[in-house]
Amino acid sequence: MRQGGEGRTLCALYVRLSREDEDRQQPESESIQNQKALLMDYAEERGWDVYEIYSDEDYSGVDRLRPAFNRMLQAAEEGAFQILLCKSQSRFTRDLELVEKYIHGMFPLWGVRFIAVADNADTEVKGNKKARQINGLVNEWYLEDLSENVRMVLDMKRREGQYIGGVPLYGYRKDPADKNKLVIDPEAAETVRRIFRWALEGCGRQRIAHMLNDEGVPGPARYKAAGTGPHSAGDGLWSKTAVWRILHNEMYTGVMVQGRRKKASYKSKKLVSVPENQWYRVEGTHGAIVCRETFDAVQRNLRLRSKTGGAGEPHLLSGLVKCMDCGSTLSKVTNGKPGGAAYLRCRLYADSGGEKRCTRHSVRLDRLIDLVSERIRQDVRSCCAAEPLKIRPAPRDLRGEALERERKMLAGQMEKRSYALRELYLDKVSGLLGPEEFKELTRSFQEEKTCMERRLEKIGEELASRIGNSPQADPADRIQALLKLERVPRELVTALVEKIEVGERDLDTGEQKVRITWRL
Repeated sequence: MRQGGEGRTLCALYVRLSREDEDRQQPESESIQNQKALLMDYAEERGWDVYEIYSDEDYSGVDRLRPAFNRMLQAAEEGAFQILLCKSQSRFTRDLELVEKYIHGMFPLWGVRFIAVADNADTEVKGNKKARQINGLVNEWYLEDLSENVRMVLDMKRREGQYIGGVPLYGYRKDPADKNKLVIDPEAAETVRRIFRWALEGCGRQRIAHMLNDEGVPGPARYKAAGTGPHSAGDGLWSKTAVWRILHNEMYTGVMVQGRRKKASYKSKKLVSVPENQWYRVEGTHGAIVCRETFDAVQRNLRLRSKTGGAGEPHLLSGLVKCMDCGSTLSKVTNGKPGGAAYLRCRLYADSGGEKRCTRHSVRLDRLIDLVSERIRQDVRSCCAAEPLKIRPAPRDLRGEALERERKMLAGQMEKRSYALRELYLDKVSGLLGPEEFKELTRSFQEEKTCMERRLEKIGEELASRIGNSPQADPADRIQALLKLERVPRELVTALVEKIEVGERDLDTGEQKVRITWRL
């Protein structure tokens, strides 16, 4: 191309096709090949030489980052050609702002004539500027309507609990039989369970990341890229941010959570946060990697953590110790010396400056931990001995409840499908439906029924298996096992203790009251 001899006119051809055009009545007419053929014939009939054909495929007409589009604009600015040919103005852009900027603004300055063949738009023809502006407005309306239709479809899928994301959440894979459903990735899921277990034990997110990296476990991005398991070569690194995202993601409990962010507008790729009360939450859509009880316990631990930035781990009693007089949390302070003792003191006292709205209520952290740990052991043992069956109510089997709700919902839908099939048969008998229509509709309903029957079978199997493996294990056995550990774990402390109140030390006797409020 680029023939352009002396006195010859050079024209550039721009063609584009994107998914936004798939729903048009004649998609074949919009194909890249047909656009090229039309424009080549148009240029040949007028004796113009083709400078270059610029082609963008799978790019929206509102996208300003189209590679060929921007190369074409650069060439136009440099005066490489005199005419730009497009099949229609919408192939050039669907953005009214770009129409005004280039077709009516920059192209005349650069000496470039714009022609949209199908629209009879030609910047050399005086008087059709308004037509081009109207075309631009219509194209923008089309994009806006298309965007709204797409959004409505996606929202419907979100309400149904269908997964509409691209790359699935770490710990899951897309079901090969249904791209809108997640299934557990066993190897990655085990890493997720370890992360939650370490968090229950009091490990901070930075420490968890270090432990995973020390073991050579690849981070989520590298694991997804490799697709060969958690110990593939060239493993990436974990970060505290990646750990934080996992620990805060409710989807690991089997709840589909979507719609947390949305595009600022149909013309923008920028995402904005959506209020939590507008998220789409559907329970029981996929297998749970961690149970609800574990997830909630971790959330309590995270809320109770001292503000360490995730670099370390909280002390055993972090967030639980309160001032007996004002109710403020006691915060940790040190004397600044390496290996020096840590103390807790009233936060209101520390923050009130010269007013001193409370007193120190200072207590050595290590001594308080020893005191509370021993009291936990004594009180729990006595409680277990006196009333072994009243330690704490058995936790709810939320997963089982979600499965039961799904089972009832599917049973209702099955009944509706059966009724619809009967109605279809009556319509066929009465002549309202032709044989082919009846066959197609019946096949569609039967396929839906088959999928529902398979899902009901799986739900039944899982419900049956949960009877012997429910989270309602004897809590006394669990507590006794934890009490045998050398150090009382934070998991047990946060599970059993509501708060620990510390009084001001008596200056005369040196005594200091400590009162524990139990969750039991």
